[in-house]
Parts: sequence; C-alpha cells; structure tokens
Amino acid sequence: MLIIAGLGNPGTRYEKNRHNIGFMAVDEIARRWRFGSPRAKFQSVIAEGEVEGTKVLLMKPQTFMNESGRAVGEAARFYKVDPASVIVFHDEIDLAPGRFRMKTGGGAAGQNGVRSLISQLGPDFRRARMGVGHPGDPKRVHGHVLSDFHKAEQPWLEALLTACADALPFAVRGEDDRYQGEVLRLAPAPKFSPRQAAQGGGTGQTSGE
Repeated sequence: MLIIAGLGNPGTRYEKNRHNIGFMAVDEIARRWRFGSPRAKFQSVIAEGEVEGTKVLLMKPQTFMNESGRAVGEAARFYKVDPASVIVFHDEIDLAPGRFRMKTGGGAAGQNGVRSLISQLGPDFRRARMGVGHPGDPKRVHGHVLSDFHKAEQPWLEALLTACADALPFAVRGEDDRYQGEVLRLAPAPKFSPRQAAQGGGTGQTSGE
C-alpha cells in the first residue's frame, strides 16, 4: 500500500491557486490511472486504485493546508504504513516555476502543510516538490501562493501535471531519482530570467489558510 497525498485548500475559492498544485497532481494521477470514484474518508477526499499492481490511496486533505498532517496521519495509522510509503505532492516556492524535485526527509522550509505532516509522521516521508517560484519579496509570498496560475503558465503547468502522472510507476517502485528524471524529461521546466521569475512569470508558498 502506498499513500499519495496532494496538499491544498478545499473549496472552489482556492482550486486554481498555486498553493493547490498538489491537489491538481492527485487529480491528474486519478484520471491517468483510472482510479475509483472519489469519496470522503480520513478528513479527505480519497480515491483508491492500482498503479502497475501496487495498491495506492490518493488523498486530498480537506483540513486546509496547515492541518494536512492530521488527515494523512490518520490514514497512515489506519493502514499501518511507514513514512517511506507516503508521497506528498506540494508547491515549492524555492524552486523555479515548472521545476520538480523529489526529496525524502528534511525540514518544512516554511511550508506549513509539510510542517503539519512532520508533526504527525516524522520527517522521513517522500516529498514531490513542484516549483511555483518566488515573488521576490517575502511580504508577497502569501498572496502569491493563494493566487491563481496565470494563463501564460498553463502550458508548463499542464505538462508538469501530466508528466507526474505518466512517470508515476518509478515512484511507486521507490525509484525516486528515476521518477524525478523522467518527470523533468517529459516536462522540461520553462526558462525564466530572474526578473521574470520575481515578477511572477510563473511564480510562490506559505502556510495557506
């Protein structure tokens, strides 16, 4: 059993926000691998399915970003899975728009959803970090991640989401380096000048609400 959780905030107000890219990734995985119908459980919207013979539980916590760990922790305890069997997709302001990095362990780096998960699971779960860029001014970060992706960002966003779903078998097998490499091969990150990135040429992250 593998748990894959996407981080975001529930409700139509937030659904297209940069902070909700984790929800978007989970939705694309469910579509690509034909998961079952979504339903409510573990304080989340969940869907169950298989990826190349491995059972996978997809989760979109409905607790709001800052309390994501309560939902994922509940599911992990129910299924008795260890942190190595939990993959969390989330937005990352310290990566340029469209960049993608897999990481296991470490701190929260200002991402309050990740901080909540650490409090419930410990640090050693797997993080699928999806770059949304930094607005250039710390005071603008909150508004940046809680704003929608621009129309001009849709091509790289859609390519990244599709690549994360298509390459998923590598992650399911625990081959995170290969998964990262394949995602980046399928969806090369756009090139932005530092000025473009700072002005939101794709760009954010905070606590969420």
